[in-house]
This record gives sequence, C-alpha cells and structure tokens, in this order.
Amino acid sequence: MPTTALHVKIPSFMQRLTGYFREVRAELLKVIWPKRKEVIKLTGTVVILSVIVSAYLGALDYLFARALELLLVQ
Repeated sequence: MPTTALHVKIPSFMQRLTGYFREVRAELLKVIWPKRKEVIKLTGTVVILSVIVSAYLGALDYLFARALELLLVQ
C-alpha cells in the first residue's frame, strides 16, 4: 500500500501567536501616522461639529417638546 498522504506539521499555539504579532508589527510599520498639527486640527473640527450638531438636535428636541406640550395641554 503506497503512502501518498502529506505529513503537514501544524504550528503550535505559541508559533501562531508569535507569527500573528510579527504580522501586526509589519502592518503597523506601513501606516503613515498623521503629524501632531494635523491631529490637533482634525480633533478641533470634530469637537466643533459635535457642538453644532448637539445644539441643532437640542433645539429640535426643545421645539418638539414645546409643540407636544401645547397640543396635550389644550
């Protein structure tokens, strides 16, 4: 009976874990990280837009609450 089965060694858990972190490190080295000035500028933009959207939604909530109050009280 001929033996044609392939004998493939399955890597151990530690070998797979080490390989995973090696690949993660390789991918992180490819990332182009933003400069400090750009991070500050984009963070400011997000904060300002968040304040604008929250003020808009707060105003809508107030108006709808007042309208509902006027409808239910009368």
